[in-house]
Formats: sequence, structure tokens, C-alpha cells
Amino acid sequence: MNKKLRIAGILAALAASAIILTSPSQSPPLPPPTPSQDQSIKTLATDLKKPWAMAFSGDRIFLTEKEGDIRVIQSDALLSEPLASIRAAKIHGGGLLGITTHPDFENNHFLYIYYTYLENEQLWNKVLRITESDNKIKDVTTIIDKIPGSQFYNGGVIKFGPDGKLYVATGLSEEFSHESQNPSSLEGKVLRLNDDGTIPDDNPFANSPVLSFGHRDIQGMTWDQQGNMFVTELGPTKSDEINLIRPGHNYGWPEQECGGNEKFTDPIMCYDPSIEPGGIIFYSGDQLDYKNKLIMATLRGSNLYAMNFEETGIDSQKSILSGLGRIRDVMQGPDGYLYVITSNTDGKGFPAKSDDKLLRILK
Repeated sequence: MNKKLRIAGILAALAASAIILTSPSQSPPLPPPTPSQDQSIKTLATDLKKPWAMAFSGDRIFLTEKEGDIRVIQSDALLSEPLASIRAAKIHGGGLLGITTHPDFENNHFLYIYYTYLENEQLWNKVLRITESDNKIKDVTTIIDKIPGSQFYNGGVIKFGPDGKLYVATGLSEEFSHESQNPSSLEGKVLRLNDDGTIPDDNPFANSPVLSFGHRDIQGMTWDQQGNMFVTELGPTKSDEINLIRPGHNYGWPEQECGGNEKFTDPIMCYDPSIEPGGIIFYSGDQLDYKNKLIMATLRGSNLYAMNFEETGIDSQKSILSGLGRIRDVMQGPDGYLYVITSNTDGKGFPAKSDDKLLRILK
């Protein structure tokens, strides 16, 4: 890893940590957003309640709120009624989390969601497939269930990969659970499934949905044009990671943080202290000057970063947006622009009166 870049990451995280540790108990005014040169920002939705993830179809954006609502933004306007209200557990690190659309959504109208629920005093996570029609639910099917849950570490990112398979990032039942080291467990894993929940024949472990293991709490997932898969992962109080996922590989948690043990696969980037990385995408559009860059949202770091990835790792990182507070997720829309959601109402930020927000970054 580039030594200068790691030092820069540490300094940036230290600055963010200092702000958090010295912030007053009353909400301080946030400065206006500061996009980079030649950019502008359009606010599409305000007063969102703990938003977590988003997915696109045509002129619609589907967005999850942790307490259970699936919201719809259509033609740049937030609809007053949610598409659905899910009975999700109301806990700090769980609830209604990931959402994604099927690659053939225009024809089958399949939405997939990941959420935490309580059953017999036990927390679990599951993935549902929702069939949608005119912003209403027609049908619901369980894709995978009984993923161990916890108050804090539920993962919850779901995406379709370039191979058409559904990828699911799971969390831990407790902080230092060693089940993430058990390939037979669903804890601390990246799962790979067919769109109906069955197991692909070419998964690395026979008759298992597990693609990789030894993870802690994945928050973002993306692929580059060569099909390389990247995830962002939260450390406990430090050692946040960006990992390049290889089928069958072990990423070390809880025995390793940020590399050093030949038994495990090292991250391509480590942040110590924490910047709390969120969503990540590989930008492939033509509307903004970030072609072939990784774009990463950060919560504690309070910035949107553009990064350059080479074979040797990440060799540059710069902030392209700040002043919004905590940034939970970033996506590239069908129009080629970037979309971000803030996370200032999640209990760790200082929300403004109109938080949280969904915004489009324009040239």
C-alpha cells in the first residue's frame, strides 16, 4: 500500500475524529455543501428518517429508511406514501437496510430488501423479493432467512453483480464472534445467490451460498469494469478496510485487522483511526470527471472521496464533496450523475432541520 496515501488517510481520519470528540452537545450549524469545481448539487428529498440505501429504475429511486419504510422518489419528487412498511427491528445497527433492483426490473418488477427482525427474543436478518406494480406491492417471496442478527453488526448490503447473481453482505451476532471464521455459518460473510435464492453451481464452497468469509460489518459493495469486486468494511474503533473480494478467501476477522497474517487476505486500504466508510461505487458514467474512479461515502469522515485503483492498490484519494455531515450511501444513477444520501439522523450526527437528504451531484 502507498505509504503516503495511508498517512494521508490517517491524518484525515484524525481531523474527523477531533471534530466529533470536541463537538458541543447542541447541534452546530453545518457549512453549506462544498462540491468541487464545475459541480452543482440538487436536493431531491428532505426530512428522510434514517435513510440507508437506494436503488434505481428509470425515473424512480427506491430508498430504505431504517425503521421500515421503502420510499419512492419519482420524477425528482418524494411520494407522500411509502411503497411498503416493513416490520423491522428498531435497533441501532439494524432495521430495514439494503435494497436493490433486479437486472430485468423493467419486465419482472422485482425489488430485493435486507432487514433485521425480532423473533422469540432473537434477532435475525432476511432477504425478501418484492414484486412491485405502480408503487404498490403485488407479491413477497423470502430469498434467504435466519441470517444471525445483533444490535449493532448486521451488514445488510445487497447488490446484483455483473454476472447477474445476487450478493449479500452479512454481519455478526456479537462483536468478536468467531463464526465469521466458520465457512458453514452465515455470519460475517459475502453470500452469492441466484435471483430466486438457490445456490449457484460455481460457488467456491459446494452447496453453500458463501463466497468469502472473515468479514466484520460490510457497508458498501461495487464492481469495476473488469469484474473486480470491492467492499468497504467497518472496524471496531479503527482499522476500517476496503477489500478486494476473491472467491473462497478469508479476510481475517476477528483474528486479523488490516493485514499482517499470511493466513488471511489483506485489505487494499486500511484507515486507522476510523473514518466509517459507507457506500462505494465504481464510476463508469460520462457526466462527471471521475471515469474509472472508486467513489466512497464516509460517515465519520464526512466526505465523499474519489480514489484511483491500480494493480498495486489505491494510489490516490481526494475529497470531492463535504459539508453535508455524515454521508451514508452513494450510487450512480441511470443518467450518469452521482446520488448521495446523508445519515445525520442516525444518532451519531448533528441533524439540520431538513435532514436527512437525498441529493444529486451535477456537473
